[in-house]
Amino acid sequence: QVQLVESGGGLVQAGGSLRLSCAASGRTFTNYAMGWFRQAPGKEREFVAAISWSGGSTYYADSVKGRFTISRDNAKNTMYLQMDSLSPEDTAVYYCAADINYRGRDYYSTLLSAYEIWGQGTQVTVSS
Repeated sequence: QVQLVESGGGLVQAGGSLRLSCAASGRTFTNYAMGWFRQAPGKEREFVAAISWSGGSTYYADSVKGRFTISRDNAKNTMYLQMDSLSPEDTAVYYCAADINYRGRDYYSTLLSAYEIWGQGTQVTVSS
């Protein structure tokens, strides 16, 4: 079974940057599509970004496109989310997730229901 652990969250001023990491352990996650989601207080968990297992395909929510960059290093079993130009609207708990059903090297999903394995989340707070 794969376990996911996020890190890199914290408090940052508007306009600043953070880099989140998602480390996988237990099994290699090379064949897994991966994603980042976030949940703000009082709101539902929402899609942020996704990446295929090959790393060759990525997709972003409109709200973060051009500001966030998803990447992965399969040799290190780690996925990243570089977040630039942060705004208070980005404040949320950020979760990484893995889709453990292999569906092709360029497959990814924006659907929360497609992901079976979740991390515990890391808090990102952006002050104005």
